[in-house]
Amino acid sequence: MSGDLTLPAAVSPADAALLPALGIDIGGTKVAGGVVAPDGTILDTARRATPGRSVSATEDAIAAVVDELAERHGGPLVGVGVGAAGWFDRTGDTVLFSPHLAWRNQALRKDLAVRLQRPLWVGNDADAAAWAEYRYGAARGSDLVVMITLGTGIGGGLVIDGRLQRGAHGVAGEWGHMRVVPDGRLCACGNRGCWEQYASGNALGHTAREVADNSPAAAADLLDRVGGDAARITGEVVATAAADGDPLAVELLCEVGTWLGQGIADLSAILDPDVVVIGGGVSVLGETVLAPARDRLERALPGRGFRPGPRVAAAQLGAQAGLVGAADLVRRAVVDGDA
Repeated sequence: MSGDLTLPAAVSPADAALLPALGIDIGGTKVAGGVVAPDGTILDTARRATPGRSVSATEDAIAAVVDELAERHGGPLVGVGVGAAGWFDRTGDTVLFSPHLAWRNQALRKDLAVRLQRPLWVGNDADAAAWAEYRYGAARGSDLVVMITLGTGIGGGLVIDGRLQRGAHGVAGEWGHMRVVPDGRLCACGNRGCWEQYASGNALGHTAREVADNSPAAAADLLDRVGGDAARITGEVVATAAADGDPLAVELLCEVGTWLGQGIADLSAILDPDVVVIGGGVSVLGETVLAPARDRLERALPGRGFRPGPRVAAAQLGAQAGLVGAADLVRRAVVDGDA
């Protein structure tokens, strides 16, 4: 069993709203945890490496982070919220599939409940990040929030009228697999032309490698950075070159931003959000990507000129959004009697 997280008998669900909770964010390389106050402040953190090929070892790492944080904190904690990269069922009980971890139709909530013996919220990490931005970040006060996480691919979450929306089967928010180019680039999902093949970190590296292969002179700076081996050009390499002023790198980032704006326009036609929050690793590039995205959105929004469009904002909570959101979601579940 993990550290003593039991609420004292005198603590009611309403009182629990005033207590810290533990948030866990599980990625392909690390299990990051934090003690999170009700106002979203992170009071303490801990982490372990993610043994992605072993289900039991990954759960061991989660329990170790919980133990460490609970012991250091000392006082009562509401429960444990766990956000992980993967597709969950509607209840959050089962991980249907995780691209970087060993979970396949895994009853994660049941397994962790046995190990931790505490109230739990379990779900997708992008959902948790979306909730954090709604509660504490760039989407505070909004009625309909679309979160887009730009990393190696594209994920996201949806909050409507103060409720996180998981979808009928639990896999809402996989924006990256909208098809924007019929018969376009092959995606890992098995389809062609998915949005994340044109507006993500992987897409940035892919396009840069194509240019380097076809026009080495135009990509001379990028090739110099990787010893002349075009296969080693990644999105990170392009981003660094853009920050140093390389014209091609800046152009490629603008292209990613343009594709981003097109996808936001498509989502806006369906969902009509107040705000679209852009998070994930690529979002740190800021206006280099967001400015062309806003420009494309303005030109591509259906009914433009006769209707308002969404505000496009950079996420405010950065890499900690997932654990902050997961902690608040378990607190909410306890207060509502759902944990």
